[in-house]
Amino acid sequence: MIAPRLELLLLDFDGVLARYERALRCAHLAQVAGCPATQVMQVLFSSGLELAYDSGALDTATYLRQLGEGVGTRIDETAWIDARVAACAPDPRILAMVAAVARRYPVAILTNNGPLMAQAIPRIVPELFPALDGRVLCSGTLGGRKPQATVYTQALERLGARAASTLFVDDLFVNVQGARRAGLHADTVRDARSMRRVLARFGLPTG
Repeated sequence: MIAPRLELLLLDFDGVLARYERALRCAHLAQVAGCPATQVMQVLFSSGLELAYDSGALDTATYLRQLGEGVGTRIDETAWIDARVAACAPDPRILAMVAAVARRYPVAILTNNGPLMAQAIPRIVPELFPALDGRVLCSGTLGGRKPQATVYTQALERLGARAASTLFVDDLFVNVQGARRAGLHADTVRDARSMRRVLARFGLPTG
């Protein structure tokens, strides 16, 4: 296979650059709110609040207000970001590979999250900044969620990139399929070994 000429590496965040533990996030917010973690889980996820925020159906102020009402205390942006940071564990091996790519090619993130996640990510993976400055795209700002094709096309428009010259990696195959339908090169990555394999196959540096 002849590797395509790439101009952009587009990365999912949770499950690729960092392991995300939903239970840890809920526990952190529960401590702030003084309520059970199960209550936070219900308010965020069972109710559909998080999905609505990730999809762009709610702005940040409305989302935080509804979250606070559900857990019985005000949750501000700082508390939300602190909880999200506490729930993420970056993979240093994958970060090193992405940093190697970033020395030669543009890199960016496309994540199914609300806009506040763009403020959390620099704290979780500071090693990838300033390469990612202004290049963290959250689905909540794009009016949908992966694997919807419009999410990928809007992301590429904002980044000034072409689908045929972009490699997208995600830990969920359904999102990889969506990217392929939108014309991007795409593959599944769940650990450092698979990241190295994919990058090498597309002729990108791995270290």
